[in-house]
Amino acid sequence: MAKVALVTGAGRGIGRGIALALAERGWSLVINYRGNAATASETAGMVREAGGAALVVQADIGSAADRARLVQAALEQFGRIDLLVNNAGMGPRTRMDILETTEESYDEVMNVNLKGPFFLSQLVARTMLEQLEAGPAEADGGGPQIINIGSISAYTSSPARGEYCISKAGVGMMTLLFADRLAESGINVVEVRPGIVETDMTSTVKEKYDKLIGDGLTPIRRWGQPEDVGKAVAALAEGLFPFSTGAVLDVDGGFHMHRL
Repeated sequence: MAKVALVTGAGRGIGRGIALALAERGWSLVINYRGNAATASETAGMVREAGGAALVVQADIGSAADRARLVQAALEQFGRIDLLVNNAGMGPRTRMDILETTEESYDEVMNVNLKGPFFLSQLVARTMLEQLEAGPAEADGGGPQIINIGSISAYTSSPARGEYCISKAGVGMMTLLFADRLAESGINVVEVRPGIVETDMTSTVKEKYDKLIGDGLTPIRRWGQPEDVGKAVAALAEGLFPFSTGAVLDVDGGFHMHRL
């Protein structure tokens, strides 16, 4: 029986890359999106072409009611959740100096990037624990997992989008907390931390980063692609890191290295 992954924000970009990487390995996908039904439908079609089953569910993970509905839809369709990928995220709608950041922008970004994933993880973790009570997990990393998609912004200061940086730093601690709590039950929790990835979110700063990357910002001198993140998530999902939890897997072309 195919394993089931719930990927938030899977309509495009990194989320789509993750969904396709899992589908190519035989996973069934719950494709969550918030606002763009067309791109989510496209992702579902690509998942099916790759050999995976797909369920598309509209839900705002910042909403408790939507989170509950999302999980319920996944269970009604597939009967279980083996992997949660907390990928959905947003930057501020308008970049502002941190001295001008509004509470509205702060709350919106934190709601989607941190509060939503925290409480969705809580909800899915309870479901996973119930599954484990019904039957033991497979050996060697074959049990359920939670993978959080972080960002180099967790430790890289960008005062024009401070709310985003703070939210991603919070995702790092959220990973540690859930990893600590769930390890005894055989549920691994890992953060995948992308660098500069070519998506809609980075399209407005493409010219800037083209130059920075060309000048050596990252040792691997190219943009990251959604499939780079997808491959990392798939490796974790397939149980290739059974003795790793609370860890960070950097997918950033070497950006994280301190160099002289």
